[in-house]
Amino acid sequence: MFRHTLTTQITIAAPAARIWQILMDFAAYPEWNPFIRSAQGTPQPGERLTVHIQASGTKGMTFRPKVLAATPEQELRWLGHLGIPELFDGEHLFTLHPISATACAFQQAEAFRGLLVPLFRDALDRDTKRGFEEMNQALKARAEAA
Repeated sequence: MFRHTLTTQITIAAPAARIWQILMDFAAYPEWNPFIRSAQGTPQPGERLTVHIQASGTKGMTFRPKVLAATPEQELRWLGHLGIPELFDGEHLFTLHPISATACAFQQAEAFRGLLVPLFRDALDRDTKRGFEEMNQALKARAEAA
C-alpha cells in the first residue's frame, strides 16, 4: 500500500482553549476557513462528519469522514475515504501543543494511504498543503483577533 504524509505547523498567540473553540465551531467555518469551507456533524469518536474542502484554485470535494479522536484542547482526528476504503484514505489530524498560557503550536497533518496515492501525490504536495497553510494562517488571524 502506498503512503504519503503532509504536515504543517504554525504558532498562534492564543491559548489552546481559544483555538479549540474556533476549531469546534463548525457553523462559523464559512466565515473564516479558506480550506475547509464547511463541516457539519458532531465531533465525537465514532460519529460521521460531512466536510467540504477546497484549496484555493481547485475544485472542491465533499466527503464523510469518521471521527477517530476528539480530545478537547489537544486533538481532533478523522479518517476519510475516496470511494472504496484502501483506494485513497486520508487520516486528518489537528493537534494543539501549548507553549505557554497565551501561545500554542497548532499542527495540521494528514496521512494518506491507498492504491491511488501515487496518482495524487503532486496535487497533495501542491494544492492540499497550500490549503492547510491557508487554513493555519486564517485560524491564527481569527484566534489572535479575539
